Amino acid sequence: MDYPQIHDELIKFRNDRGWQKYHNLKDLALSLNLEASEVLEIFQWKDNDHKLSDKEQKHLEDEIADTLIYAFYMCDKLGVNPYDIIQSKLNVNNNRKWNFNDTK
Repeated sequence: MDYPQIHDELIKFRNDRGWQKYHNLKDLALSLNLEASEVLEIFQWKDNDHKLSDKEQKHLEDEIADTLIYAFYMCDKLGVNPYDIIQSKLNVNNNRKWNFNDTK
């Protein structure tokens, strides 16, 4: 799927349920953060080298998808293409100087 197809499906899904009145930037930001917290919850109290079970991986994929969906809804409200703003940020990062040896 390309972005226009995903966008159209997300907007149809939202509109079919009458949720557009809840899709303001503040509420979308809150929802995005809540979904991102659910990503963290999958790893809570597990060792760094914990191997995800098939069930845990599916759960993680679902929570990442939920987070991306809210980010896409925010992009819709802002009138921006998420791929364009990702590229813009990559361009900024590519021109930054990173010093991983500095522990201060």
